[in-house]
Amino acid sequence: MAEMRPGPATRTGLQLSALPDHSPLLQPSLAELRRRARAVGAPLSTLSLTDSFLLRFLRARDFDLDLACRGESTFTQAYLLKNYYKWREECPEISADLHPGSVLGLLRAGYLGVLRARDPAGSRVLIYRIAYWDPKVFTVYDVFRLSLITSELIVQELETQRNGIKVVFDLEGWHFSHAFQITPTVAKKIAAVLTDSFPLKVRGIHLINAPIIFYAVFSMIKPFLTEKIKERIHMHGANYKQSLLQHFPDILPLEYGGEGFSMEDICQEWTYFVMKSENYLSSISQTT
Repeated sequence: MAEMRPGPATRTGLQLSALPDHSPLLQPSLAELRRRARAVGAPLSTLSLTDSFLLRFLRARDFDLDLACRGESTFTQAYLLKNYYKWREECPEISADLHPGSVLGLLRAGYLGVLRARDPAGSRVLIYRIAYWDPKVFTVYDVFRLSLITSELIVQELETQRNGIKVVFDLEGWHFSHAFQITPTVAKKIAAVLTDSFPLKVRGIHLINAPIIFYAVFSMIKPFLTEKIKERIHMHGANYKQSLLQHFPDILPLEYGGEGFSMEDICQEWTYFVMKSENYLSSISQTT
C-alpha cells in the first residue's frame, strides 16, 4: 500500500486527483507515467496499460510526477508500479491465487470486516480481529492473501484512491502461535505493502487490545516502516473505545462503541462482496 512521501502535494495534483477517470485533463499525466514506467523497466501488461489501472498509481502520489523518491529517482509512480509487480512476482504464496475460495474460511470466521461508511476524511475503514485467526488452520500467508484481495477490490473505488484507508487491528487473542508465523521475511513483506508496493494511501493504523507479547513482533516490523507510516500508528490499549470513537465517530459497529450494526453483519457483507467478485479476482490472479 502506497504511502505519501514527505512534502506537500501540489494543488494541481489534488485537483487532478479529484477528476473522474474519463477527464481529458488526465491524459498528459497518464502518457508521462507510461513513458517513465518503461524507463524504470516496469512490466507493462495489457492490464497495466489501461487508464483506470494507471490512475491508481497516479492518485496514490496525488499526481506529483516529480516527487522525489529518496535514493532512487524522481519517477515515484513508475517505481510504485514496478514495485507492485515485483512484490507480486516475489510473493507467489500470497499473490498467485486470489480466488475467493482461498480465503473463504477466514472470511466466514469473521476475521475481517469493512465498515459500511467512510470516516470523516473519506477513508475506507477496515477492522481485523486477531482472535478469529486460528494459526493452526490458517497461515500468515492466508491472512496476507485476504488483505491483498481486499486491497485489490477497494482500490477500484475512486474515493478510496483519493482518500486512502485506515485500519483497525484488534489484537485481543494474540498468542505465541501467531507471533511464530511473523518471521523477519514476512515482516519485510508486510512493510513493503504498507510503504511502496501497493497503490493505496495508508492514512492510519490503529492498534487495540495489544498484549505484551505483540510488541516483539511490532519491533521487528517497525524498522522497515517509513517515518510517515510510523507517525500514523495509534496505540489505543485496552481502554480504547473513547479514543477510537474520536477517530471514527458514528461509523463503528456495536462491539467497538458504535450502534446499529454488529461485526457479524459487516463480516457477512464483506464475505458476500468478495465472493461476488470472483470473476474479477480470477482475472488478476495470474497477473505478474
